[in-house]
Amino acid sequence: MKNLKLLNNKFIITIFTICILISAKLYAEEAKDIWSLNNEGKNQIKKDENNIDSSEINVLDEKKNIGEIVSYKISEDHNIDSKKLEILGLYDPGENNFKLNMWVNSDGEKIDNLIKKLNKLNLSQDAKEIYNKVILTNSLAPKVNISANQFNNYKINWLIKNKDLNLIKEFVIKNNFSNINDNLITFYLDHYLSLADLQKACEIFKILDYPLTDKYLLKYKIYCLFNKDEQDQAQLNLDLLKEEGFKDKFFEDRLLFLMGYNEQIDNEVSDKNLLDFHLSHRTNNDGFEYEPSDKTADLIWKYLASSNLLIDTSQVDLENSEKILSIEKATHSGNYEEEDLFNLYKRFKFSIDQLITVEDSYKLLSEYERRALLYQGIIIHSSAERKIQLIKILLDEFKKSKIDNAFNKHLVKILKEINIDEVPSNHISFYDEKLESAIKTEKNIKFNNKILHQSKLLNYFFKEIKKEKVEKELENILKKLVKDKNYYFTTKDFILIESLINDGIKVPEKYISLLELYTSNIPTDIQVMLNDDESGMILLRLVEIIGEDNFKDLGSETQYFIIATLNKLNSNKLRNELILKILPFKV
Repeated sequence: MKNLKLLNNKFIITIFTICILISAKLYAEEAKDIWSLNNEGKNQIKKDENNIDSSEINVLDEKKNIGEIVSYKISEDHNIDSKKLEILGLYDPGENNFKLNMWVNSDGEKIDNLIKKLNKLNLSQDAKEIYNKVILTNSLAPKVNISANQFNNYKINWLIKNKDLNLIKEFVIKNNFSNINDNLITFYLDHYLSLADLQKACEIFKILDYPLTDKYLLKYKIYCLFNKDEQDQAQLNLDLLKEEGFKDKFFEDRLLFLMGYNEQIDNEVSDKNLLDFHLSHRTNNDGFEYEPSDKTADLIWKYLASSNLLIDTSQVDLENSEKILSIEKATHSGNYEEEDLFNLYKRFKFSIDQLITVEDSYKLLSEYERRALLYQGIIIHSSAERKIQLIKILLDEFKKSKIDNAFNKHLVKILKEINIDEVPSNHISFYDEKLESAIKTEKNIKFNNKILHQSKLLNYFFKEIKKEKVEKELENILKKLVKDKNYYFTTKDFILIESLINDGIKVPEKYISLLELYTSNIPTDIQVMLNDDESGMILLRLVEIIGEDNFKDLGSETQYFIIATLNKLNSNKLRNELILKILPFKV
């Protein structure tokens, strides 16, 4: 069954006129995107292909099967609330050659177990990109062991975990037909407020098009109205909320103080939530003071940093271990600059003997003193080998304490100061890996027709090229390579040629025998899911397999079966993106 593509407005109206029965009347106004229609009341949906006008079917690509549009069957005997039928998402299935029913045949428990595994992994950028497309594609929910609400929560949780605020805003805009999720809106608001950007936070209320019920969000909305000089509207909303039984003396006192109704309030600082903390700061006229600890919420730390309320590390008492540990954790979370932390390490006083025998001496100290001694050892030693050895130990110390993000930028800075010609061979891979990960540059592809997977055939995967031209180019290259007795067809060559064949590119009969030399070894569980048409689960499994590695760092056998799997799914866009990560030679 081929992938569903975007439908024109006329076709959408026709399909939904046939499929959706609404108790009072049909919505026949200007149609929205098929993936985000909101149908009020209770719906009965059934598949009815026979009554579809043939002129409408012609709108689709001739290869598309109309059954996919209504493949999610619901019995006429069941009356289902429209909210349960809502499809939340960001991408239309056709954008990535996915299917609307990509999850329908899967067991909800198995999906849940796999997503729990993924949540425990520190996914690579490549894995995140695939997961992002898979989980945020508009799709029908599975039928077994999961509700539509639970299924939609996977999307919400991923958006929060991924922390892409632009993506969240786009998601809210595209799905703004019901209560999307209070946690998602709260995350958006708190994130921007933690950056001391109240205006950006309040923008979300211009988008939201449904009545709020969450008290925290309602407080935010009232405060945002006041902040944009709509005091009367803010007062009206507060009065209405109080009539419904709302009681929050802390919030009300501070809001009325800002409005000029309360002449004086106490200077209590509340860190119960970020909005209360912000109001504590804004309404404190006697000099705001707050001492964070390692138990302080990350949002509060970020707010303090963004508002220049953090203590200068040059003023920190070196005997205050709790404070130093909290600064290390805050640096890991991005609330202190790494430079500030390492300047703090410089202030520690160590003996000459400790600095000379740093590899042994550091073991006798507390965890933050270890890091300070190791860092000072890196500074004073001139030997490249000694420096890198100490850098490795220091990095390991950060990892043991689970604060390794506090040693990212500064690590690169130190390595850049070391002359590569002085780096011993046993440290060169570490040196290259850390510097390479910090330098992300776009490279140009260099074609080499003497190697199949580096030839101009690669143009096919990112350009619109006629099949006839590709077939002719393929035949010419194969003719030359077969004559070269020294040429060895690699796994990457087979990745390229099998992907071309999958797309209908014909290989001359005399070269077909080359393909019999190699076959992809698709794991059994994935093959079973292919047989059962569980494309969503298959894509999630591929995310798990890529995991914490980037696609280019996987073994060629693994790369091969992943591409082969995407070929079987006809997920050509995603396949092409991965192919261009591993096949071309880039300069």
